[in-house]
Amino acid sequence: MATQYIRLKEINGPLVIIDDVEGVAFDEMVKIVVGDKGNDVRLARVVAIEGKRAVLQVFGGTTGIGLKNSTVTFSGHPMELSLSKELLGRVFNGVGTPIDGLGEIYAEERRDINGMPLNPVAREYPSNYIRTGISAIDCLATLIRGQKLPIFSGSGLPHNNLAAQIARQADIAADDGCEFAVVFAAMGVKNDVADYFKQQFSESGALSRVVMFLNLSNDPIVERIITPRCALTAAEYLAFQHNMHILVIMTDMTAYAEALREFSSSKGEIPGRKGFPGYLYSDFASLYERAGMTKGSRGSVTQIPILTMPSDDITHPIPDLSGYITEGQIVFERTLDQQGIYPPISVLPSLSRLMKDGIGEGYTRADHPDLSNQLFSSYSKVQEARSLASVIGEDELSPTDKRYIAFGARFEEEFINQGQNENRTLDQTLSLGWQLLSLLPRSELERVDQETLDKFYTGD
Repeated sequence: MATQYIRLKEINGPLVIIDDVEGVAFDEMVKIVVGDKGNDVRLARVVAIEGKRAVLQVFGGTTGIGLKNSTVTFSGHPMELSLSKELLGRVFNGVGTPIDGLGEIYAEERRDINGMPLNPVAREYPSNYIRTGISAIDCLATLIRGQKLPIFSGSGLPHNNLAAQIARQADIAADDGCEFAVVFAAMGVKNDVADYFKQQFSESGALSRVVMFLNLSNDPIVERIITPRCALTAAEYLAFQHNMHILVIMTDMTAYAEALREFSSSKGEIPGRKGFPGYLYSDFASLYERAGMTKGSRGSVTQIPILTMPSDDITHPIPDLSGYITEGQIVFERTLDQQGIYPPISVLPSLSRLMKDGIGEGYTRADHPDLSNQLFSSYSKVQEARSLASVIGEDELSPTDKRYIAFGARFEEEFINQGQNENRTLDQTLSLGWQLLSLLPRSELERVDQETLDKFYTGD
């Protein structure tokens, strides 16, 4: 039988402290009834235990809660999410409550939002790709099923537009035989941004294969910490219970980390770098490592976490720690955005460490690896030519360097740049890459074998 406690010790921001408790577990869910009428019920969870003292994190805030007018009941289990295939096409708030007016989910099962420990031996190595319809990603930083590939953006850059476009356009090979769906989690977004995402998915018809979790900027920060865990629990259920390929898009991980910092500060924990808690790395890992594939299941969970780098600083703890855990990154460049290029993806610092295992013959196209390597090499020489031109002037450059300058301008304008509703096939992307490489002398294409050049090179 559940034990009720009728007296609180202390209230500190979103935290409630209660003494003389027994049999309480970390992360256990708690129900707080405020007042005698029982109309005001708040949910909370145990975030710290010190002997017989428990610290509770209250969802919805502590306003109105008094030390003597509240009843506390411990549930005996952690927070759980109702799950069924009816999740598809639904919109939830940050803690998994439906907000689309379509009623509650009829649950086939309920799962702990913290996920189940996954035996590393049971993991399958990620293979095969997910097409996003965006050339700079599909060709140069290919997204592999089961991978975690973050997008490093900056304040004011169009990462929300890119997130919506990927959610609308992403798909897998038609011959795979598995269903594909997107789980979208937005943390700390404004109301107009949340409305933008819902409108984009509804108008494009993609909402039927999208599960949305929306945590707004005016929602309590404690809910922001729950949102990605709810999204990943839904993704794991659809992937491993129903053998679906799930793409999880989480934006913005910076808002999540800042909520974690504020919550850590309210608990009186010693801060680490930039005031973030010392366990920020392990906390990120508890989210990112829930991507992957497992033996015995045809489904997969692929992650695209999106974060804004404070002051465009890639060495900031949030992108720095994310880069350690994930398998590559896609980096936005503000200079490209100022030139009107969308998406403003900076090619050279962007990479996908697993793309070599999911492209080429049998996956994309046999020439894909060579083309990707040559585009990287050629574009790096563009930067060298531009640096030289800034010193001696473009008129003094050699004919080859001038061709690199021309190649770089067209590469940015035609290959990286594309419309927000432009969904390029992989063949279109690869063909465009060869057209641009044909602007350069054949002797400069050192990363491609002669047989492939004979087939695709059309220059002089």
